[in-house]
Amino acid sequence: MKLTVFGATGGIGQEIVRQALGKGHQVTAVVRDPARLTVTGAGLEVFRADLTDPGSLRPAVAGRDAVLSGLGARSRKDAGVAARLTRSVLGAMEAERVRRLLVVSAGPVGPGAANDTRVDRAMRRLISGILKDVYADLREMEAELAASATDWTVVRPPRLQNKPLTGSYRTVVGGFPPKGRFIARADVAHAMLAMIDDPGTVKQGVGVAY
Repeated sequence: MKLTVFGATGGIGQEIVRQALGKGHQVTAVVRDPARLTVTGAGLEVFRADLTDPGSLRPAVAGRDAVLSGLGARSRKDAGVAARLTRSVLGAMEAERVRRLLVVSAGPVGPGAANDTRVDRAMRRLISGILKDVYADLREMEAELAASATDWTVVRPPRLQNKPLTGSYRTVVGGFPPKGRFIARADVAHAMLAMIDDPGTVKQGVGVAY
């Protein structure tokens, strides 16, 4: 497949690029600073662009089978970046009539797990309070997706870890895995790539966790 990856220099983005290349896909990595992309390999195109300008992004998405995005705030002070930049991606995709889009959000933005424990509910409230601006940004991003013409999927992980790929995790379409508290960035990337051709995830939020 021909894939475009936004946020390709982030933890999840670089894993998406690395794993996609390993599977033989052609990958266009959209970056602001090419020096920050450490992944190399046959089939990789590095596309430098102003992410705030949908017009400049059109060549990066034209003719692609799917677009995957790891765009999001790196810290609380960056709140607002996910919705703003995703809006640019949507504009470029709709102009080029590219439909499949998978993005990273966060577990607390979606519904909680069925039969959550009191500890999990308390932690969810605590984290949501601390990161309320970041999560408000992600909710706005998800609303933009829902209003778009794309075949979107929102992937909602819990606390992210820098650990090796396991390929062993749980997913819940429209919900969240019970007691799902951690997941490696590599496994989030793996899940996103696996969902590209899964019609059951289209226009859905998917909780993913160990």
